[in-house]
Amino acid sequence: MKILFAASEIFPYAKSGGLADVAYALPKALKKHLDIVSVMPLYGFLNIDALKKSKIFFDVKLGSKTHKIDLYTADNRGIKTYFIHSELISNSKDFYSDKSGAYANNNINFGIFCAAIVELAKHLNVDILHLNDWHSAMSALWIKEKNLNIKTLFTIHNLAYQGLFQKEIIEDLGIDKKYFNMDGVEFYNQLSFIKAGIAYSDAITTVSPQYAKDIMSQRFGCGLNTFLKKHSKKVRGILNGIDYELFNPATDSAIASKFSLQNIKAKEINKKALLKELAFEPSQKPLFIMIARLVEQKGFELLLESLEDLLKNDLNFVVVGDGVSSYKHKLEIIAKKHDNFRFIFGYDEDFSHRLYAGADFLVMPSLFEPCGLNQMIAMRYGTIAIVHAVGGLFDSVSENKMKCGEGIVFHQHSKDAFLKAILRALKLNKDRKKMKKIIDLNMKCDFSFEKSALSYMKVYKDLLI
Repeated sequence: MKILFAASEIFPYAKSGGLADVAYALPKALKKHLDIVSVMPLYGFLNIDALKKSKIFFDVKLGSKTHKIDLYTADNRGIKTYFIHSELISNSKDFYSDKSGAYANNNINFGIFCAAIVELAKHLNVDILHLNDWHSAMSALWIKEKNLNIKTLFTIHNLAYQGLFQKEIIEDLGIDKKYFNMDGVEFYNQLSFIKAGIAYSDAITTVSPQYAKDIMSQRFGCGLNTFLKKHSKKVRGILNGIDYELFNPATDSAIASKFSLQNIKAKEINKKALLKELAFEPSQKPLFIMIARLVEQKGFELLLESLEDLLKNDLNFVVVGDGVSSYKHKLEIIAKKHDNFRFIFGYDEDFSHRLYAGADFLVMPSLFEPCGLNQMIAMRYGTIAIVHAVGGLFDSVSENKMKCGEGIVFHQHSKDAFLKAILRALKLNKDRKKMKKIIDLNMKCDFSFEKSALSYMKVYKDLLI
């Protein structure tokens, strides 16, 4: 069985969010069971000189234009990755924008990417094409149109991002107008890439079992819940995992002091070092962290509504992330007013590891969350998660059940429920015996991608029956 795994970003080459981590860790876990290679765009910010030129090259035709495609490769821990190089894609200096910083070329860039994925799948003679999110979804339509003997699996990582463009682009992409209807790629008179993945893939997965249910509802369906219900027999939820080699406090060179269950006291060294790095006074106060993109999905409206009251408690809190400028501005104002709050705009992978290693609690007040990886990483580093019970957070964190993923859970996305969850965390922090019991339990849990890989293996095998 040979799989081509297509994603718009793959760690460590390009990362803007959890998709990159999954696109690295899942193929790595699957490699133990089957033949798998990955493919992603060769963005302009990547160092092409560090890649190997492939002997495979071809043209793809979209509408009236022909695009020359060169392929480059790299190997990361046994996983071969192909990089799609075209003049337009490789002008992009950001993940999803053109060289001017605008998003105007996304339709053509990812149209080229999708067409090139199909051609590469033919060259490699793969059995299954595993597509991820809207950026690669149009490949499913073209696989069907060309009547290729290749099965397609489409994974929805976040339904909120759909790849919507003006309908006129169908001519530029060479999409037959017969597909532009409610059962195909039309969405309120726009072209929808993600609908192509849903409509024309042979199977669909979401990144957690609960999210598979959530997206069938009007609340979380992003306008596609009725369409998804039509394809519900194809949909299955599989909980994401994390890479236990990449996220391992016993071997992590990014943190101040390596630690494990056997020397959990060394976690305190990390906390002291982190407090110093963040310019907090040395303190026994519980340290709360939040690492997230500054977008509504991650619960920043609720956080900002609650933050002044939250900071009245005897705690230290740091928020790290980049995104919406209005959130950035408001968080910076609050940081100037409170000695026990820090806001750091931006993202650094090593710094995030130090945050996980040094914190007592991770805050995830997401409005919706397809899976979430932060809570799993936090538990691996002995940090307890405080989460809103949606999507993968519902599947991976529970309260007062003393099973894998023990944490603090609030069910109403409201200021009152959120602040009560913070108070329960503060109460737990005073009960050091129970706190240690939870940390020990969570650090023994298996949230690796090994279990997820077996579930994907079952889907792959079912496709080939």
